[in-house]
Amino acid sequence: MKISILGCGWLGLPLAAQLVGEGHTVKGSTTSVEKLAVLRALQIEPLWLQLTPEPKGIGWDYLLDCDVLVVNIPPRLERAGPDFHAAQMRHLIELMKDSPAQRVIYISSTSVYPELNREVKEEDVVYPSQSAAPTLAEAELLIQSLPQEWLVLRCGGLMGYERIPAKYVSGKKNLTTGEVPVNYIHRDDVIGVIKAFLQNPSVWNETYNVVAPMHPTRREVYLASCTPFGYQPPTFITGEINPFKIVSSQKLLDKLNYPFLYSNPLQFLYQM
Repeated sequence: MKISILGCGWLGLPLAAQLVGEGHTVKGSTTSVEKLAVLRALQIEPLWLQLTPEPKGIGWDYLLDCDVLVVNIPPRLERAGPDFHAAQMRHLIELMKDSPAQRVIYISSTSVYPELNREVKEEDVVYPSQSAAPTLAEAELLIQSLPQEWLVLRCGGLMGYERIPAKYVSGKKNLTTGEVPVNYIHRDDVIGVIKAFLQNPSVWNETYNVVAPMHPTRREVYLASCTPFGYQPPTFITGEINPFKIVSSQKLLDKLNYPFLYSNPLQFLYQM
């Protein structure tokens, strides 16, 4: 299978490397000239491409000559402004309309969901007006407007390996969100889900939440990952009530029957 990955970052690079190892022909884009050699060393055909939001770089037609395109570019909403990512997607859609690409996977985020103090499912956010991140919801709709087969994967907070929850709160005092449930997903499971979808075309043209089925509290997750890696435990203000959401992965379980490697964020694999 010819697979192209737009965005070979923390998720895209190991995904590409695994796909190469399984015998697929993989092209990968990066915005870093220095990273081209890294991709080449992993037998990923490297391309320097950017969406600024206009497409820049040479090789867009070559990237889009594929069976499957994985769109994995972080929206960076705070840095680039609320409309930037949707503008990126509009330009990409124009490139894709007449391209040979047959299928597209868009890596979205559970940040599309507002904190409704309950479990949320895919149908809770369909339109930008329903979303806590309207530009992401708009980007999802743009992907769905393509003539190609599509998948929208709303990933939870990506964790695993050197992304250790305690790293981000070590030594902090009086945190108020300790009782908020987490919506995390291990990187290995995102890669596993994508590979499972590649083998199951009958369940495409849908939006799926990609989140670990279990939702311990932030306090539990932070404290569990402190001692093993030498981080100073944070302290919490008890009794604080904060808005929350519990993102359901039931649709993924029902339709794909994916066996999670790490269903409980308290048992994620980390490495310093």
